[in-house]
Amino acid sequence: MSDNNITLELVERKQLRKGLNKFRKEGQVPAVIHNPGKDSIIVSGDYLEIVKVYKKAGKHHPIEVKLGDQTYLTIIKDVDFETRKHTIRHIVFGAIKQDEKVETEVPVVIVGDAPAQKAGLLLIKQIDHVKIEALPRDLPDEVTVSAESLVEIGDKITVADIIVPNGVTILTSSEHPIASIEETPAQESAEAEEEATAEATEAGEASDETPATD
Repeated sequence: MSDNNITLELVERKQLRKGLNKFRKEGQVPAVIHNPGKDSIIVSGDYLEIVKVYKKAGKHHPIEVKLGDQTYLTIIKDVDFETRKHTIRHIVFGAIKQDEKVETEVPVVIVGDAPAQKAGLLLIKQIDHVKIEALPRDLPDEVTVSAESLVEIGDKITVADIIVPNGVTILTSSEHPIASIEETPAQESAEAEEEATAEATEAGEASDETPATD
């Protein structure tokens, strides 16, 4: 996990359903803090500050939320985006404890060059994130997997190939593919043309060899 502490100041919110559109137009984002065993806290925050924090923390970095004279250690659980503009409409924080493990998602980063790509083949990525479990202090900003074994068509790397940081358990199935090697559309098209030409040639040769009948 990054050593940088991420903090965010929120305020209690009285607006529930009515007036939320006006509320958003004023630069505020409705939010909620889910606190296990206690009532959820209805809050809001400045849009620009929330966007900045979300870009830094994602769903994998603890955030210290300051609410009046209270401070909550949280992690972002869910973000609702406006469809067309892709702006944040609502955000859910989950209160966590330093001594309790957290389940969340982290990005998967493929490191190194795949030999197959140097040969002009195509690397197809199947997943961008994996689900993990760890104590808040052990949550990584990302997990990595090497591309060096991707040499030819059909080669793939799976969750089992991820370099797992200390204190982290990966919950996504170890057999789930992360990336694989395929031909490019141009290569597939060229092969299809070659096959069609070969078939036509064979058909023509077979026709020439057919004995004439009286």
